[in-house]
Order: sequence, then C-alpha cells, then structure tokens
Amino acid sequence: MSMRTRILALRYRYRLWWPVLAGFVFICGVVVAGVAGFMLVEGWAFVDSLYMVVITLSTVGFTEVHPLSSEGRLFTVGLILSGVGAFAYLVGSFTQLMVEGRLQLMLERRRMQKIINKQSGHFIVCGYGRIGSIVAKEIHREGYPVVVVEKDPTLIEELEASGMMSVAGDATSDEVLLSAGLEKASSLITALTSDAANVYVTLTARQLNPKLTIIARADSEAHIPRLERAGADRVVLPNLIGGRRMAQSVLRPTVTNLLEIAARSNLDLQMEELRIGPASVLNGKDLKSAGIRPRLNIIIMAIKKHTNEMIFNPGPDAVIESGDTLVTVGKPDHLQKLRDICDGQTAAVSV
Repeated sequence: MSMRTRILALRYRYRLWWPVLAGFVFICGVVVAGVAGFMLVEGWAFVDSLYMVVITLSTVGFTEVHPLSSEGRLFTVGLILSGVGAFAYLVGSFTQLMVEGRLQLMLERRRMQKIINKQSGHFIVCGYGRIGSIVAKEIHREGYPVVVVEKDPTLIEELEASGMMSVAGDATSDEVLLSAGLEKASSLITALTSDAANVYVTLTARQLNPKLTIIARADSEAHIPRLERAGADRVVLPNLIGGRRMAQSVLRPTVTNLLEIAARSNLDLQMEELRIGPASVLNGKDLKSAGIRPRLNIIIMAIKKHTNEMIFNPGPDAVIESGDTLVTVGKPDHLQKLRDICDGQTAAVSV
C-alpha cells in the first residue's frame, strides 16, 4: 500500500474526530508561533517566551515577564485572538461531537470497520438503490460476506438495522473503497445511478486491485465500451435484462419459471456453478467415467473451459480439466457433495 493510500485511509477512518484534531493542531501551531514570535520580536529566552504564551492563552491575568514594546503588544493582540479562536473552535467541535451523538456513531462505525478489516474474498456493492439493494440482499442471502458502500444516511441506517456490513461515504473516493476492504475483496459490483460515477469507480478499483472482478451497471449501451475500457469484466444493463425477462415470461413462461425455481437456493432444485480444482479426482476424466449424473442425479448443463470456451449440453465424451467450471442443476445436498469433489476434499463420486 502506497503512502498516499495509507494517509487517505487514515483520514477516512478518523473522519469524525477530524475537526477536533484540526483544532488541537491549530492550538499547537499558535503556541509554537507565539514562542518563536516573542523570541524574535522581543529577544526573550525560550523559557520566558513559553511562559508568556501560556499565561496569555490561558487568560490568567499575570503580569508580563518583561515590559513589552509596541511591536510586542501588537503581536500579543494577534496571539490572544488566534488562541481564543482556536480554543473556541476546539470546544465547539468536541461539544458537537458529544451533543449530537456522533461519539456513539463513531464507536459503532469503528466496530463495523474492525469487522470489515478482517474480511477477505468478500463482495463490495457500491450503491444501495433499486439495483444495488437487490444485488446485496441476494449475495447476503446466499451466505457470502458483502460490504455495501452508500452515502445516504437513511439507507445506512437501514443497512445497520439489517445487520449487513456497510461503509458510509462516496464510492468514487479512494479512501472509502479502501475502507470497504477493496484490496482483499474478490469482486466489486458498482450499481450507482450515474454511468459516469460507475466509470470512475471501475477505473479506481481496477488501479487499486488489478485482480479484482468488476461488474458494472450501465443505463445505455453506448456506455458499455467506456466501462470495459475502464476495467469492468462485465457490464450489465438492468433495463435490457428486465425487458427481455418480461418478454420471455410471455413467450416461454414454463422455461422462465424453471429458471426462477433453479435460482432459489432455499428450494429443492438449485442451479450452481462449480470450479474444478487441481486436486479433484474429476480432473482429466470425461463425463461418462466421472459418473456425476447416475450417482448424484445432477445435470451438467454446460462446461466453461479454462480457456473461456463454453460447451453447452456436453456429451459423455467431454473431458473435465482443472480450471473448468461446471454449470449444474440438482438438489442442494447433492450439489454440496459434488462441490467437495470438485475442490478435492472427496475422492469418490458417491451418494
């Protein structure tokens, strides 16, 4: 992580305390400037200058250490005004932090940030609007860790009430994305309402994590090339998908209903994609010798080869290789057994 990235992340993490820290730094600056000013203007020693600054800023009313010249008196006036202003700003910032309940909010967000910092291989959803909320809820329902980036305070409260991890802030900001664990995330879905913002988020995320899988939302087909050039692995048009789905519901209602049932993991039928690991016993076997269909009653709808070639309705002679992805349909418990086999945790295909 670069120094600039660390500074941005630090500033975002302590953003609620930032006005208080700024006031404290300003007071320290006034003290240093006051000591240096008395030493230069009046020619006093360091201890005398420091003592004069302290009794002046504290307004205790003690007598000056030495008689002041006209220049020294003017300097003292400026020192008093600066010191009183700095103290007033510091007290006001701290009072606001306490009275408005921001301290409690800070503690809650700090706890949430600690949880997010421990995540690895999670999903980041930018925007909790009409599209982003559906995406986040589906991922969360499947049992995968998801972090939502949203700047609307109302939606943040909704996310906190639902128990979903969230980061309050603008998704186009580098430090906000880093606070969401971008460097350790596996995928990012940017579903902001503005295509320009989605392009910016995609470009920033790709630069900060080149290995990240990025799915971007677009409202116009004309913006797809821009998002792809920015680094998006896939661009989705919700309006186009929704329109096609409605048309298919009229033209092929039975097929559409079957896909909806297969997409719901809480039902007896589930559609899943399983990646073949290097230690899997299926590596190098064809579908016939693998015995997936007769032993587990799982249908192999397609095989996505490690070369990105897609084989639909593969025949019995289709060979399974390490890195391939099986697109399957079957019962959840049978799919779990096949998942263990694909990962290399089980050495035999059996029910």
